[in-house]
Amino acid sequence: MTKLVNNAVGRLVPTEINGQEAIPFQGVGKYRPEGRKYGAPIRSCADYPADGDKTVATIKEALVNAGLCDGMTISTHHHLRNGDYVANAVFAAAAELGVKDLRWFPSASFPCHTGMIDLMESGVIHHIEGSMNGPLGDYCTRGKMKGMAVLRSHGGRYQAVQDGEVKIDIAVIAAPCADSFGNATGDRGPTACGLLGFALADSEYADHVIAVTDNLVPFPCVPWQIQGNNVDQVVVMDSIGDAGKIISGTTKITKSPDRLLIAEMTARFCDEAGIVRDGFSFQAGAGGTALSFALFLRDMMRERNIKARFVRGGSTQYLVDMLEDGLTEYILDGQTFDLEGVRSMRENSGHLNTSPFTSYNWHGKGNFASLLDVVVLGATEVDVNFNANVVTHSDGRLLHGIGGWQNCLASKCTILPIPSFRDRIPVLVDEVTTLCGPGELIDVIVTERGIAINPLRRDLLEQLRCSSLPIRPIAEIKGEVEEICGGAADKPELGDKVVAAIKWIDGTVIDCVRQVGS
Repeated sequence: MTKLVNNAVGRLVPTEINGQEAIPFQGVGKYRPEGRKYGAPIRSCADYPADGDKTVATIKEALVNAGLCDGMTISTHHHLRNGDYVANAVFAAAAELGVKDLRWFPSASFPCHTGMIDLMESGVIHHIEGSMNGPLGDYCTRGKMKGMAVLRSHGGRYQAVQDGEVKIDIAVIAAPCADSFGNATGDRGPTACGLLGFALADSEYADHVIAVTDNLVPFPCVPWQIQGNNVDQVVVMDSIGDAGKIISGTTKITKSPDRLLIAEMTARFCDEAGIVRDGFSFQAGAGGTALSFALFLRDMMRERNIKARFVRGGSTQYLVDMLEDGLTEYILDGQTFDLEGVRSMRENSGHLNTSPFTSYNWHGKGNFASLLDVVVLGATEVDVNFNANVVTHSDGRLLHGIGGWQNCLASKCTILPIPSFRDRIPVLVDEVTTLCGPGELIDVIVTERGIAINPLRRDLLEQLRCSSLPIRPIAEIKGEVEEICGGAADKPELGDKVVAAIKWIDGTVIDCVRQVGS
């Protein structure tokens, strides 16, 4: 039985994860790391080709050369999102080599990786430490994974690698364009997906780095996002993925009247709160409501001749339009969500690729997230204390990843525009099923039935005191929704087994996910 203790927000969390000590969450900004950053092994140029050609024929050969053996950690990244072919090819090759009990450390996984379930069943993969979307998350929630899953934010993943919490034995980087030396970029080639920032930590800290490309170009591959000096081998395969599938079903403007109303009220709130002004900055997620908010904001900016200094992406066509229309000076891109974003990264000098190190890493000397005037995000649940959940549904099933969500809570104003219920299940609850973000960092909840301002934000309450917007206590909105839905959401029936740990941005454990069903 896993030993559990109460952390600073009253959640029972494990003190050991897969045999490694875990530190319970101590409160926002309370935990201070000690020691020095982890360092990758020192290498010698004497062991690499003098002509710079590091190519090998297959992924299988590259894994053998890397010394793959039982129990190792293999990392991959998700810039190709649901169109990725590389992760599947890597673990299929590992299975052919008869290797067992691997830790898969992806920056995220998607339904295209459903085949990994068979490899977990056969023992090739022991457990996953990374965001899980869809079938893999469901598999984990049912208690099928041999080890405990660990979910981290994008910044938390970089922190874990940098701090030596996760030692990557072999990193595999899907590179839309690379040269034989290992320099690589993601913004050009037949499978161009934008930037490769999520693979940066892997390239810097892994013991062994393999770049896999379907577009080998003569040296030098420029502009390189991954430096060849950090790469051990280069593999060329027919196709590393389908770049068209970096666009997901969520990266579309909503057509729902309720959600359009929510998006419009969010933009109006930002205006009345004094956030929308010359030189401000914002970040909006890639969900339909957040994208619609960006359009309402864009129209407001055009009407008043307001220009943002920078916007943070996930870049989409809508942010690109703002850049090219002169409504912002820069896009600081953390992930490219559509092909217009990829094009813009190639063509616009103001479209800059960033990484979790610069944008989100809490164990650094500051990061970009705290510079944002406002960030607009989604959530699966929010409770009356403004705590929020983004990884499980009200039934306890783990179906989503954290992404950069936790990291963005460091912004000057965090707004969650959410429907008050989904499928007649209230989204506003007494206590969230899984706590991913502490309520003290979440400032405003916008629903179609009203706007709730966190009582801690007295400045916003005073600023909006005479607003025509429907500003109401969150408990009042929750009560109205429960009347419509016939009561509060049923509490999920959860088992005793902890199947996944939720890390906070500083590497401590803020909550855990328990087994659902059999």
